[in-house]
Amino acid sequence: MTNITLAQSYLIKATKRLKILDVLLAEEDYSDVVREAQEIVELAQKAMLRHVGIEPPKWHDVGKILLAHADRFPEEIRKHLTELAQISRWLRKERELSFYGDIDFIPTEEYTIEDAHEAIYGAKKTVEIATRLISAYTTTTFSSSK
Repeated sequence: MTNITLAQSYLIKATKRLKILDVLLAEEDYSDVVREAQEIVELAQKAMLRHVGIEPPKWHDVGKILLAHADRFPEEIRKHLTELAQISRWLRKERELSFYGDIDFIPTEEYTIEDAHEAIYGAKKTVEIATRLISAYTTTTFSSSK
């Protein structure tokens, strides 16, 4: 499997998972919106890295890796990398808390609709930029996965 093929696969998975966010939001399950958004962002950003020939590390926040290899991205994509790195950092920080909580942090009580909306924005923005990058350099379209 080539990097491009795996990049496309990651992006298809991320795009399909976006639909989950609306269901969780409608259920007022804000902590799971945050958790799922993190996974979407991670998949989309790892797709971007693979697309430009970078093997993504096996950790969850790859925003700094995007920035470290900014020169590999077209200018149209490069101008969004700082925002994508910030999105990744915030969602990575929330990853475990949104899922497991802690003795003094109950996820279903702590996360708000505003947190959910911020997570959804981050996931959609990241998938949008990843789609622009990958679609611009391939004949494969993702319309069947949206």
